[in-house]
This record gives sequence, structure tokens and C-alpha cells, in this order.
Amino acid sequence: MGRTLVIGDIHGGLKGLIQLFERAEVSTEDKLIFLGDYVDGWSESAQVIDYLMLLEKSHQCIFIKGNHDAWCIDWLQKGIVDDVWFVHGGKLTIESYKDISDTIRQKHLDFFEQMHDYYVDRQNNLFIHAGFSSMHGPEKERYSSNYSWDRTLWEMALTMDNRIKKDSAIYPKRLLLYHEIYIGHTPTLYYNVKVPMQGCNVWNIDTGAAFTGKLSCLDIKTKQFWQSDTLQSLYPNEKGRNK
Repeated sequence: MGRTLVIGDIHGGLKGLIQLFERAEVSTEDKLIFLGDYVDGWSESAQVIDYLMLLEKSHQCIFIKGNHDAWCIDWLQKGIVDDVWFVHGGKLTIESYKDISDTIRQKHLDFFEQMHDYYVDRQNNLFIHAGFSSMHGPEKERYSSNYSWDRTLWEMALTMDNRIKKDSAIYPKRLLLYHEIYIGHTPTLYYNVKVPMQGCNVWNIDTGAAFTGKLSCLDIKTKQFWQSDTLQSLYPNEKGRNK
């Protein structure tokens, strides 16, 4: 059996993804779970999608949809250019598609639309881009946008007093629903941390590849992780995403 590797937010950094896979020595035996935000940031968003579509043919992949992917879907599908999206990486994503045919754009749209809002494996581990607010899990979430936007789950896990045990009546019910939870969305750089972070049973794999950080993947069994170089060093003539 191969490993289960969970990959953080890529944000158009194809060079970082290729380098990361080389360093992690990814093989066809490995199961790859991507936490979303494939686009917006560096200049190769369309090329990242091309790469992932090819990867899916040779590897076992699970693709989670992020908030930036949802914005990109609106643009590809309806031509909607959200003002916030445009200044937070959307401009570079649009530029990456300038030489892409309508046929390929439709294939990319089909790929985006088949992505998961979240995924639960046989060991009852949850993989989701951002989080959920329902006490009964994401399947009971009232607003599906929480899958790609919610930060309360991570904030709660990060600030939990570790003296509170799981069998305590005040232990957060959301954290008891799953063995472990893997998220992206909130860069660890916000906490001056450059590697994957853990809060209770929640693991954050977004190490800020969109900004000044690196792209990361983690083996969910051993917790060994690998990282690319900083995306800034791989794209020296670009600025990446605005905060």
C-alpha cells in the first residue's frame, strides 16, 4: 500500500508542485488528496489545471474545491469577474488562460465542477478546504460556502486549552466528529509558522505558497512532510497574490 499524501494550496505555482512531488518521491502507489485553491497567485493557474488533469489519469487523486476555485468557475462558466477575486489573484489567472482554446476551457470547467466540497476516508478523516460550522458536520452545513471560507474550526482548534480532554463535557463537539481533519485556506504564515501546523486533531497544510511561503504535502500516517522552495524564488519576476 502506498502513502496518503495531503497537498496544500497551490495557487498557480506549477513549478512548486512539480518540485514538491520530486522531493516527496510521489509514485502511482500514493493516494493524493488536494485541499483546493489551485489557481490565483502565480502565473501558471491554467497550466496547474492541465497538470492535475493529466495526473488524475495515472494516480489516485481526490480534488477538494477552494474559494478561489469557486471564483474561477464563475468566470469560466458565466464570465463573472468578481472584484475581490480580480485583485486577489484573479487577474493572473485570467492572463494564464489568454492562449487557451474554448475547448480546453470547457474541459477545465468540467474538471472544476467535479471537485468535492469535502471528502471523508475510511479512517474517518475529513479533508476540507476551510472548515464547517455545523455541530453535526459539513453534511448538515446550512451554507455550502462555509466549506471553502469558514475559519472558525481552525481558530477554535488552535486556541483550545490542551488540558481539556476529549471526554470532557466542554470539549468542542465539532472536533469529536472525525479522527483527524485536514484543511488549507488559512496560511500558517499568519502565525509566523512556515511548516504545517496542528491544533487538536486539525492539521493545516496551507504554508503560504500564494505569498512568501512554500508548497507543502504531508503523509497523514507518519506526519512526515515535504516542501518546495519558496514560490517567490521559483517565480522571481512575479509578486504572487496580494493579501
